[in-house]
Amino acid sequence: MTLTKDTLKIGIVAGEHSGDILGSQLIEELSKSREIKLFGVGGPKIESLGLESMFDFKHLQIMGLIEPLLNYKQLTSNRKKLIKTFTENNIDIFIGIDSPDFNIGIHKALKKQNVCKNIQLVSPSVWGWRQGRIKNIKKFIDHTVCLFDFEHKFYTSKKHSSSHLGHPLADIHSKDDEQIIGEYSLDPRMNFIAILPGSRESEINHMMPTYIDFMKLQIKSDVNTFFLIPVADDAAKHNIENHLSKLNLPFLIKKDATKDFLSLSKKSVITSGTASLEAALLNAGPVICYKTNPINFSIISSMLKVEFIGLPNLLLKKEAYPELLQARCTGNLIFDVMHSHHFEDLSHDLKLTLKGDGFAETASKILNLN
Repeated sequence: MTLTKDTLKIGIVAGEHSGDILGSQLIEELSKSREIKLFGVGGPKIESLGLESMFDFKHLQIMGLIEPLLNYKQLTSNRKKLIKTFTENNIDIFIGIDSPDFNIGIHKALKKQNVCKNIQLVSPSVWGWRQGRIKNIKKFIDHTVCLFDFEHKFYTSKKHSSSHLGHPLADIHSKDDEQIIGEYSLDPRMNFIAILPGSRESEINHMMPTYIDFMKLQIKSDVNTFFLIPVADDAAKHNIENHLSKLNLPFLIKKDATKDFLSLSKKSVITSGTASLEAALLNAGPVICYKTNPINFSIISSMLKVEFIGLPNLLLKKEAYPELLQARCTGNLIFDVMHSHHFEDLSHDLKLTLKGDGFAETASKILNLN
C-alpha cells in the first residue's frame, strides 16, 4: 500500500552513531515530500530533525552474545516501551537501524499487530553468520535497505524485498595533509598512526590494553611516532583517556576527526567495523583487529560463514588488509604485521563496490511499498 498521508508518523530506533547519521539522511529525504512526526530513540543527528528520544541511545550499544544476556532486563524494558509508544501513536513506518537482535523483536511485535510497514536500514550480517535468521527477517520485515550490493543479492536469492542504498563512504576523499596539520597544530615531522578502538565502552575496554602494548612497541621502534585517536563522543574520549592517563605516550584524541586523522595517517590499527573500510578508502593501511570474551568468540566462530571479517576484505574477496583475531590480536603481532605487510592503495576498487541507489530513490521505494 502506497503511503500517501500528508503527515507521516515514523517510529525509529538507532543505537549507533553510524546509524544515527544514516537515519537522519533517510528521514531528511522522506521529509521532502510531506510532514514527518518522529517517535523512538536516536542520536543527535536524528534528534536535530525533531525526535525526542525516549532514552539515551547509548543504552543500545551492547555487543556480542553474552553482554545482551547480562543486560536482558534493561533491553527488554526499553523494547516494550518503544513498542507501546509506536502502537499508541499508530505509526505508519518503523525504521530499525542496525542493532538487528534488538530491532527484530520490535519488527515482530508490530507485524503481529499489523501496525505499520517495517523497514530495516542496514542489513544484519545474516549472509555471514546465523543464516537461520532469514526466516524471521522474511516473516517480520517488509523491506531491508542494504549498504552493500552483495547483501541485496543475498536477499534477492532468498526472495526477500530489499534494495541497495549504497554506502555513505562511496564518495569519500582524503583531506590535504598540510591543512590537517595546521588545523590540529601537529608537528609535520612526526610519523602519524591512527588508533581506532571502537565506540562502545565494551569494545574500548577489550581493545585498548592490546593497542597500548602495540603503541609502546611502536614508540620504542620509532620515537617520532605520534598517535591520532578519533572518537565519536565524550564518553569514548574519557574512557580512552583513562586507559592512557598513566602512560607517557604521544597522542591526540579528538571528537569527529576520523576522516582527518585517517587522511593524515599512513598506517592505522582498527577494531573491525565500518572504520576499517574508511581507513582502506583513505589509504591509511589498516591492521584490522577484533577481540572479545572467549565464550563470545567461540560461539561466533562456530557460526561464521565467511572467510574474512573486515569489510574491505569482504568487498575485495581477499585478505588485502591483515586481520588479527582473538588470540592473534596482540601488541607484538600488530607491530610485526604493520611493518611487514605491503599495503596497496585499493581505494578505487573499493569505491566501485559502494555505489547504490542513493537516499532519494530509497525513500521513494519505501513510500511505495506494496
